Amino acid sequence: MGAQVDGLVVKVEGGVATLRIDRPHARGALTAAMWEALPRVLAELEEDPEVLVLVVTGTGGVFSAGADIREMQGHYASAEAADAYHALNTAAEQALVRFPKPTIALVQGACVGGGCQLAAACDLRFADGTARFGVTPAKLGIVYDAGSTVRLARLVGASTAKYLLFSGELIDAEHALRVGLVDGLFEPDDIDERVYGLARTIASRSQLTVRAAKDLLGMDPQEDRVAQWQARWEPVSRGSAEVREGLAAFTERRPARFEWGR
Repeated sequence: MGAQVDGLVVKVEGGVATLRIDRPHARGALTAAMWEALPRVLAELEEDPEVLVLVVTGTGGVFSAGADIREMQGHYASAEAADAYHALNTAAEQALVRFPKPTIALVQGACVGGGCQLAAACDLRFADGTARFGVTPAKLGIVYDAGSTVRLARLVGASTAKYLLFSGELIDAEHALRVGLVDGLFEPDDIDERVYGLARTIASRSQLTVRAAKDLLGMDPQEDRVAQWQARWEPVSRGSAEVREGLAAFTERRPARFEWGR
């Protein structure tokens, strides 16, 4: 399997597939076309009997700096456009969450916004010392997806999730390891060998055991509450001026002047 869309490259070798975010000139920024393509790419990998484990990574020492902000200005020009864009984002994340085979994020450099969202959707995350993690919707006036919020809290605990979501600040790899956002920290010149070694080990184990365990541990006991939260908050987010101000401030390199709730 080759490239599926500009910015995504897939390679399969020895039972391990690599899904590479390949936009080094844009620090791995994810376009709408990439979000839209992800479910299709993952469906093909799910059907491929040669694929037993999936590694998600970036290019050029960067995982992903998040969604393409300049492109997002058009997507948030109206509530309807925002809904459509959010649907692409959610479908891509859910396709990764529901991918039935083990998934591992190999993180170097920036892993921010939508990039962190994808890393958190993987089963395991490993980083080197260059990694920086951030959940940054509060800088843009976006209500973070309900499933993403619950998933983050399950990984790092409610208090750390609140810190990341409230502040939008980045944390380094050591901090991410301490709070449970990553499962291991390796040297930059060693991370590929360590992660792919683990991927090959998992591929050598009983796939019945592995997939049954993933299926059980991936169940979400809070699904009803998440749906209620989405019904309350997400329409407010789409219809407010917060995201338009946040995106404008980002592109104009100025502090955002948010008004909602003041």
